[in-house]
Amino acid sequence: MWLKRQLERGALSLLSGGGRRAPAILIYHRVLPAQDPLFPGEVHREQFERQLCWLKSRFNVLPLLDAVRLAAEGRLPARSACITFDDGYADNADVALPLLQKHGLHASFFIATGFLDGGRMWNDTVIEAVRRAPGEVFDASALGLGRHAIDSWEARRSTIGALIGQLKYLPLEQRLQQVGKVAALSGAELPRDLMMSGAQLRKMHAAGMAIGGHTVNHPILARLPAAEARREIAQGRAALEAALDAPVRAFAYPNGKPGQDYLPEHVAMVREMGFEVAVSTSWGTSRGETDWYQLPRFTPWDQGIGKFGLRLARNMLQPAERV
Repeated sequence: MWLKRQLERGALSLLSGGGRRAPAILIYHRVLPAQDPLFPGEVHREQFERQLCWLKSRFNVLPLLDAVRLAAEGRLPARSACITFDDGYADNADVALPLLQKHGLHASFFIATGFLDGGRMWNDTVIEAVRRAPGEVFDASALGLGRHAIDSWEARRSTIGALIGQLKYLPLEQRLQQVGKVAALSGAELPRDLMMSGAQLRKMHAAGMAIGGHTVNHPILARLPAAEARREIAQGRAALEAALDAPVRAFAYPNGKPGQDYLPEHVAMVREMGFEVAVSTSWGTSRGETDWYQLPRFTPWDQGIGKFGLRLARNMLQPAERV
């Protein structure tokens, strides 16, 4: 324990610079009420609160836009960090928001508008279909997706990974068709309350949280014609601005891997549309001249807070990819 603390302190001491350097940006998706036996590594209420306490004690946790503006002016405080969430899950409002308010912290929430008010993201359809499927084998061979064991939580988790891996980069319409067939194979009633409602979205905004764009349907932008990609970005932003009667200034690329999920043309689109900042899912930190339209983010997953801190520190020392 002493060694871990010393390593953490030493790593963090290397990050004390501020100025024009971009902040450390954490990315979350869900914060569950309790640990999920299917995905025990998914962040839950107790773990999230431990992480918030750790961050608050060691970092200057700032709103993303504030941090970017300060960094652009060369005035970013040392050890600055930002908290972000992607997609728009209902538990962001029900579980994460009260904890953020309890600790006086701010976060930015990037919302895929097509799933508000009863929608469900395609990967969650796969997850919930496999979670609820009866029996010991999930037979998707008729769809060209193979036969998979589901006789344990570990087997179901492996099946979900295999199915999502096969479906993820299909063209949007083909992917949705296949996902619908996967859901039908399970024969189960799937939840329709995973994503935020419009009321929850407005609640987040009224609480002072930042709301950012994340397209409408969460497509892989690199797989779309340029005009369609532009529409996804613009229409998602327009829907949020109409719902909130407020400008949306930040954007998160869906999936967010540079060169794979988005390309230089999409960075140019976001800049031309007047967004102030955009974030990817590339790990590491910016080196040299910061690209405010490709800020990297770190995904925390460690259950132990010591490992979480060390991984965050190590992440901040490696250069991020960008297109």
